[in-house]
Amino acid sequence: MNENKEKITEQVKQKDLSKSGSTTTNPLSKTLNKLKKPDLKHLKSVEDENQLKKEEKKASNPIIAETSNIVARINNFNTNKTANRMYAGYMNNAASSRRVVDYSELVYSLNASLQGKTSLHELFNAVHNLFSEKLNSVFTVFGIVHEQSKCINLKLFNSMGSTYSSKLLLSDETNPIIQCFNNGNVIVQDNNKFLDIPYLPASSAYIFPLNSINGRQGVMVIGKDSLENHIGLFSFIANYCALFMQNVELLEQTNKYANTDTLTGLYTHRGFQEVLTAELKKASDNESNLSIIMLDVNNISKINRELGHAKGDEVIKLLAEKVKQNIRSTDKAGRYGGDEIAIILPDTSTADAKYLAEYITYCLSCCFVDDVGPVKVSVGIATYPECSKDQEKLLILAEQAMYISQAKGYKEGMSAIISSADYNFWDDEALNSFAEVVAKRHSQLGIDFGEELLHKFNNEQIVSQNHLMELANSLAGAIDAKDPYTKGHSTSVSRYSEALARAINLPEEEVQRIKLGALLHDVGKIGIPENVLKKPGKLEGEEWEIMKQHPVIGAEKVLAPNDALRDLIPIVKYHHEHIDGSGYPEQLKGENIPLAARIVAVADTFHALISDRPYRKGMSIEKACEILKDGAGKLWDSDLVRQFIAIAPSLSTSV
Repeated sequence: MNENKEKITEQVKQKDLSKSGSTTTNPLSKTLNKLKKPDLKHLKSVEDENQLKKEEKKASNPIIAETSNIVARINNFNTNKTANRMYAGYMNNAASSRRVVDYSELVYSLNASLQGKTSLHELFNAVHNLFSEKLNSVFTVFGIVHEQSKCINLKLFNSMGSTYSSKLLLSDETNPIIQCFNNGNVIVQDNNKFLDIPYLPASSAYIFPLNSINGRQGVMVIGKDSLENHIGLFSFIANYCALFMQNVELLEQTNKYANTDTLTGLYTHRGFQEVLTAELKKASDNESNLSIIMLDVNNISKINRELGHAKGDEVIKLLAEKVKQNIRSTDKAGRYGGDEIAIILPDTSTADAKYLAEYITYCLSCCFVDDVGPVKVSVGIATYPECSKDQEKLLILAEQAMYISQAKGYKEGMSAIISSADYNFWDDEALNSFAEVVAKRHSQLGIDFGEELLHKFNNEQIVSQNHLMELANSLAGAIDAKDPYTKGHSTSVSRYSEALARAINLPEEEVQRIKLGALLHDVGKIGIPENVLKKPGKLEGEEWEIMKQHPVIGAEKVLAPNDALRDLIPIVKYHHEHIDGSGYPEQLKGENIPLAARIVAVADTFHALISDRPYRKGMSIEKACEILKDGAGKLWDSDLVRQFIAIAPSLSTSV
């Protein structure tokens, strides 16, 4: 060994004496050059000197020095190749994990990748991609606890972009995932066999609990050989994910509660409409049927008034429970109104919908509520596309059928179940029911259903004068129903006009024309907004201008399209004209106003005076006649007023 040392020393001396400046490739020479005596003067302490001596001794051993050089070259080779994507997939994880990770960048990237994410799948995918790209992790597993099933549902993402799902029972306490979930501690495993997932590359696994404010959401597993002692950081990331999961859950619950009626647990009106829209689209795409059942608790107003709203709520909850118990998983039910419950039945015909409705009403008849007895309901059905393809019309028809059911009452102890396909639209019962629907919902529907009513009216085939009178009565009833304060107004004005026409000895044919015209004198109100019709005070400004349009609307929209009714246009259009020209719509004067319109004007005014209004009580016959007398010759025809005052006491004054 002494001889070897002398040879090495001699080589160093020759190197120092050389003036060529050439660089030796011998690693031992490099090491010894660094350890020449001039470097020793830089040492400041005994400890440094001792360290230097150790390095001298280590460098003097050619075996150790050469080995160190070889390792360095191998490491350099590995680093270069792993940086190349062509080779990265073939290197083992231990080598690749030596890459330095910027953990502040990792957290920043996590925050950026989760921006705009709203679902758990997006969360899991973003976190896995981050770990895979920044850490070269083999896989990521997210386990979410499902309390009802008492298990943890696992979702694994691997480096190849594949996913795998499985579950673990909470009773399997030997599994590290269950242990981590139960005790809330991080668990490190040398292998990933506990996942029991085939074809998963071998690696260590780190299991982190997902802790949020309201408890443990589940676990997160990272497949990687080393996290370089940054367990605390990854616990923070796991809890970050848990809070995200909790926010998603809270958002889902909020949306659910927004569309869920608190009393019944069914959809709210808005939620019901949203579901119906989606189901109707499916029915259209699949060319299938869809039925709607509308149920209304009978006498609910009386129950609330006499027994209290708590009792009314009890009845509605009972109806909701029976509906939920008897519908299919594909059916949806909602609280459509205060006491109405509607059911959406996809892929269901009218006959099948009736069968379900019969069974529900039977179940209700077997339930007795204290102080109420058996719960009785009215039932209406409408089916897509048989009854209508329009969502709003379908609901209106179901509601109309429900009102007809209400009118028919009970037969043999059971509710009358009515489908909109079962009745004639112009049947008196159907029209009265339709009028109730229009009166109830006109503020939502606007003029659209008035247009539907007029369409049916103008397309009806008139077979006789009696048939025409029946249709006119039905249409007038529908118009009057829009305003509860004028209910029966058209019928009364028709009767008064007929009496006045007979009193002045007009021909029978003209009497019948006036009778019919008076019945339809306010038909133009079908186009007047309900907020104007139902205003509890006198109309002013723009409101009055809107109301003044109803004679023209009645004449041009309702009567003009129908050949059988065109001779009534002068009556309807001019019954608000005044003798002095102060009326509307054309400010006609005196005898330029048709006689029939002057007759209806007197009858219309008289009934308005003796009827209750939101802003005043109805007047006596005497007071009404005095007002007519004061306006004679100015507003109304003097002769007609005199004749009417003579017969007024003999007319019925019931309104």
